[in-house]
Amino acid sequence: MRSVSLILGSLGLVAASLVLRAPATAAAQPDGAVTYKRCAACHVATGAGVPGAFPPLGGNIRSLSQSAEGRRYLAMVVIKGVSGPLTVEGKTYRGVMPAQGDLDDASIAAVLDHVVAKIAKGKAKPFTAAEIGAARKSAGTMNASAVGKLRTTVGGK
Repeated sequence: MRSVSLILGSLGLVAASLVLRAPATAAAQPDGAVTYKRCAACHVATGAGVPGAFPPLGGNIRSLSQSAEGRRYLAMVVIKGVSGPLTVEGKTYRGVMPAQGDLDDASIAAVLDHVVAKIAKGKAKPFTAAEIGAARKSAGTMNASAVGKLRTTVGGK
């Protein structure tokens, strides 16, 4: 009888611990500011870029983030990279931004949200991992040069 009480008591403790255990939380969301550190190597921490070498991340990104085509382009720039010539704020850049396709879709969404809100000082609906995934799929075998050529068709200046 005593062993039955001990077993029931133990089962009660196990059940109580299951009830009191905090619910499982979703995986931590990527931090766009942390991911942006890899971008800052060229675009600098403020997003001002380096004249003649790396373009600033400002008003043009803010405006591109307002349309579906512009948002797809921004995602593809990160996923596939981009090469020039590109004209940003009246200056031409002929360099190459390497693809960052090793980032997962949630990290790309987070870094784009960071750039739009904190660097470009804009307001846009948040990028989603699903939106980035769709852009990744639609980009197929495009390369950085092909992405660069899309710029003028999506409102890039």
